[in-house]
Order: sequence, then structure tokens, then C-alpha cells
Amino acid sequence: MSQTQDEIRRIRGEYARRAQDIDQNTLYSLFNPAALFLYTQRARHVLSMLRRYGIHSLHSQTILEVGCGRGAILREFLAYGADASRLHGADLLKPRLHQAHIANSSLLLACADGQALPYLDRSFDLVLQFTAFTSVLDPELKAAIAREMLRVLKPDGIILWYDFWLNPANAQTKGIRPREIKTLFPNCRFKFRRITLAPPISRRLAKWAWGACLLLEWLWLFNTHYLVVIRPRGVNLP
Repeated sequence: MSQTQDEIRRIRGEYARRAQDIDQNTLYSLFNPAALFLYTQRARHVLSMLRRYGIHSLHSQTILEVGCGRGAILREFLAYGADASRLHGADLLKPRLHQAHIANSSLLLACADGQALPYLDRSFDLVLQFTAFTSVLDPELKAAIAREMLRVLKPDGIILWYDFWLNPANAQTKGIRPREIKTLFPNCRFKFRRITLAPPISRRLAKWAWGACLLLEWLWLFNTHYLVVIRPRGVNLP
């Protein structure tokens, strides 16, 4: 078995373990103040970043999320105004896709290895990656997925990246910093924004001190994720 196949096997096992160990309904429920804080703040930054690049409506955008899991981010983009008939998701794990389909049967889902996405070249206006790459530890696999994301992106399209740069508590993940992101997507231009208050802090404070969470996130010192716009060179950035 090749190193890449070993890595895919590890990822399958790790997500199966997480599904058993984590109470998804509690940890990520919007009734959980910490989850609500993360959701609202991330949405504010995502929409602000899209506006910065001239996107004021998602209705006509053809969108793909790589590593869509249970479809939570896709459903967020539906709430932002995306058209379900143009909203696609791809994931390695069939059980997660099944859950995504149950949650919203209108989503266009594909079970696919990120190294070989089942889409034509230059198909999407917007390609999303939300906390998928940090679960991939093999550099060759990460590079292959990045190449596929660029292949299916339209020449004037945008890759929207959201992932953490630091997570010392989980050995099955590895944070990705700007230098590595730039290596994964050569011949591209980037806009980085550091966001998201460290979840261990928001879980302690959000229920009692929402304002304190806002202040700490604004200071960015305790922010654990990067939101990044990635565009091929040759496309003028605002």
C-alpha cells in the first residue's frame, strides 16, 4: 500500500473515531454559546471577504466544497443565498455524505477522493476548503488536493480557505501557516485574515461574557484560524 493510500486509510479511521468520541449535536449546536459565537463571527468575516472581491450575491455562483463532511458549511452558504442547484460538495466518507443528504436532500454531493474530483476543468466560481486540509498529514496528498482545487476553479474564480494554524491538542491534525498555503497554491495571489477566537477560550467565556470574546478576537493574538482568498495570478485583485 502506498504512503498516500495509508494516509487516506488513517483519515477514514480518524473521522470514524471522532464520530464516536464527540457529541456533534452538543458541541456544534447553535444553542451552544461558543458554537454560536464562532458561527456568527466567521459568517461576518466570510461575507465581508466575499464583498471585498466583488461578490454581493451567491445566487449565480457555482460553488464546490472540498471535504464537505455532513454539509454544515454548504447549509451555511444556502443561508447566505447560494442556489442549491449550483451548490456541490465532495467528501471521502460516505456516512458523512449520507448525513448531509438527510439534512438537506437538495445538496449536490459526490463521494470522492480529493485527488480526483469528479468535475470538469474550470467548473466552479467558488471552491471552499473549511478545516479539511489540517486533517491531512501527508504533504503529497495535500499538494494533490490543492492541484485539483485549482483545476476545477474558473480562471476568474476564488478559492476560499478557512483552517487553523495551531492545534497542539490533537496529534491527528497539523496546523497550516501562510507559507505552506502559498506553497500548496503556486502562481496564485493571496489575501490572509486571521480570525476565530481559540475554541477553548470561547467555550469558557461565551456563555457568560460575549463582549469579552469579541474583544479577545479583535486583538487577534488568540485567533487560531486563517480565512484566505486564493486567486490564480493574472486575475487582478481589488
